[in-house]
Amino acid sequence: MAEKRKRIKKSPLKRVIQIIGTVICLLMLTVVGYLVYVLVDYHRIADNQTLDVESPVSVKAETGTEYTLVTWNLGFGAYSDDYTFFMDGGKESRAYSENAVYANINGAVNKLKEINPDFMFLQEIDFDATRSYHVDERVPITAAFPDMSYVFAVNYDSPYLFYPVTSPHGASKAGIMTLSDYSISSAVRRSLPIESGFRKFLDLDRCFSVSKAELENGKQLVLINLHLSAYSEDGGIATEQLKMLIEVMREEADAGNYVICGGDFNKDLLGNSPDVFGVISDEPLSWAQPIPEGTIPEDFTLVVGFDAEAPVPTTRNTDIPYQKGVSFCATIDGFIVSSNVTVVSCETLDYGFENSDHNPAVLKFTLN
Repeated sequence: MAEKRKRIKKSPLKRVIQIIGTVICLLMLTVVGYLVYVLVDYHRIADNQTLDVESPVSVKAETGTEYTLVTWNLGFGAYSDDYTFFMDGGKESRAYSENAVYANINGAVNKLKEINPDFMFLQEIDFDATRSYHVDERVPITAAFPDMSYVFAVNYDSPYLFYPVTSPHGASKAGIMTLSDYSISSAVRRSLPIESGFRKFLDLDRCFSVSKAELENGKQLVLINLHLSAYSEDGGIATEQLKMLIEVMREEADAGNYVICGGDFNKDLLGNSPDVFGVISDEPLSWAQPIPEGTIPEDFTLVVGFDAEAPVPTTRNTDIPYQKGVSFCATIDGFIVSSNVTVVSCETLDYGFENSDHNPAVLKFTLN
């Protein structure tokens, strides 16, 4: 008779260790698989991309007429005055809700209607993003201004960012939007340099758009809408982006065109915003560093909406809900114009960051 083999039972401890080991292996495989996905999916949009122009008007702008241009970063429809953002030390990685996105975008749209500008530069306009519940924010904007020409340039097309783990930021598609009461004949997207290394996965696919409007005198009004890097190592990459911008502006100005650039520079355009607004950040903020001296040539003018008696910031830090006199604030939104553009006035409107973490800057100008 064959001897029966004895079955050796595993101890409970060994079984637990085996389960833990299996779970760790699965987690490691998941993390590695995710990193491979991010690396493989990562791409940058090509430079000099021709942009579609939706132009329902044929009216040309002219010299000697006063025009109004507003620039406003709408913060992907998330930033009510009580909203905080994880990359600034706050809590949230997404808008509070889909309804909150519509409330903020529509609130901003109503304010833009009150301003009634001839031209608009808008930034952080999502059209298919986890963080804004896939609301196409272009729709309520174009619906509110059906008679304006517009150009849209994508500057954020990221893979799914699984961070923070409890509420991932997700995949995002967003861009910058230029609107005009006057006919736009052509537009192009220019890719800006960005940081290498890991930070490139957190930054937008930075760009600026160049829209051209034919004038009655045969020249062109060149409208440049931009959003420079915020979360760089030391703010240096935004300076390099600014240098590229100036080169493009120089080329257009030398051709005799009128050039107006505006948007979110992610630079302290006052140079001393902490002194002006009375709050110093506990840590240096890369998006609030001054523009290095000599970056902007003498024949171009940096224009900001600044009233020394009653200064209004264009942005707030979103580490805490907005509290006037407590939250860190700065002026990082403004304009650069060529010498053949006369600035009539520039003002930052104080909306208390009700619908965005930015206040709009409004430029009034004439073309010489």
